[in-house]
Amino acid sequence: MMTTQQPTQLWNRSFIFCLFNNLFLFSYYFALLTILPIYIMKDLGGTVQQAGMALTLFLLSSIAIRPFSGMIVERFGKARSVRISGLIFVILAFSYLWIDSMWSLLAIRFIHGFWFSILTTVNVPIVNDYIPDERKGSGMGYFVMSTNLGVVIGPFLALNIIQFASFQILFALLACIVAVGYVFTWLIQIQENSVKPAQSSELASPKKSMQWHDVIETKVLAIGLIGLLTAFAYSSVMSFITAYAEVKQLLAYTGAFFIVFAVSMLLVRPWVGKIYDSKGPNAVIYPSFICFAIGLVIVSFLSNQWVLWISAIFMGIGYGSVFPCLQTVAIQSVQKARMGHAISTFFTLFDIGLAVGSVMMGIFIAWVGFQATYIFCAVMVVFTLWVYRSLVAKKFKRSPLGAE
Repeated sequence: MMTTQQPTQLWNRSFIFCLFNNLFLFSYYFALLTILPIYIMKDLGGTVQQAGMALTLFLLSSIAIRPFSGMIVERFGKARSVRISGLIFVILAFSYLWIDSMWSLLAIRFIHGFWFSILTTVNVPIVNDYIPDERKGSGMGYFVMSTNLGVVIGPFLALNIIQFASFQILFALLACIVAVGYVFTWLIQIQENSVKPAQSSELASPKKSMQWHDVIETKVLAIGLIGLLTAFAYSSVMSFITAYAEVKQLLAYTGAFFIVFAVSMLLVRPWVGKIYDSKGPNAVIYPSFICFAIGLVIVSFLSNQWVLWISAIFMGIGYGSVFPCLQTVAIQSVQKARMGHAISTFFTLFDIGLAVGSVMMGIFIAWVGFQATYIFCAVMVVFTLWVYRSLVAKKFKRSPLGAE
């Protein structure tokens, strides 16, 4: 099989195409995430509970297939995995144009989640091949930044287009966006990992049964647990910041919240990557968790738009920096042949944190209110930092991860 040639420069052609592919994919994902509840209640006559079910089904199917995504990438190769799953994902995106009932929407959402899981798993080892070893922190940071930009671009497009166009036109435009992103997968010179003779014979001989190692990468379970706890706390922002702002009569300022969040993340990104590459993950992860916790405490005292925006600065710097670092630690903890398994394991735990967190935060808010819930999440972030220090940080005291 073709061997991967290590690039000498970060901003090479394939790396840029990987960023655009990821940006278009997540702009579509977050646009749909924002607009579907409105579509369900206005056009399909559904309820808030049904809107939540449509979002949950997508996440559940994604979690269900996520542990097997690494095995799929290993068996079929990165090129076939990304191009076949990408094609099916695009076809399903266009299928929203023919939805005529709540049940058809729920069915499409459930199937769509499977292919989203495979896509987001295989995209990481592909982009990693085009990041120089000494720039892993910076490179993966920019890659995750393209995801976070989708948080802003997707909802912004959807909410503005729907003001003068129908949902069908919006779905068509969004499907075209993800289709353009899919085209980039054919422009990337995807290279497969070389297979050693021992590995080749092992793959050729059928196994008696599926083993734990085929699904889970145990080397990233610790960092995956950190990702789960981080996602649990972040779910309070992702799922309920808009509802919180509406209660405080600040809904008109939530769009600016996500813009400030993204800008804060963008401004610190170059320095965060350089610090990671030169001093190791601890030098970034410690202050990032602290900034994230401060942002959650600030938003718990929400009283006006300035408090909302200041909290966005701290959370943008904190969460926007810590997540790409955790992902980079995960992929650098294993050999390239196991990278798909590492990413699928990490994202399985991360998605579980989001899913469980979204449910639990709703219960907490109904029980103790928004303020106490966000303070609780700040405490959770501090606790997560302690868990990271206990389970992971000691490995990186002497040298950066990339230098080991």
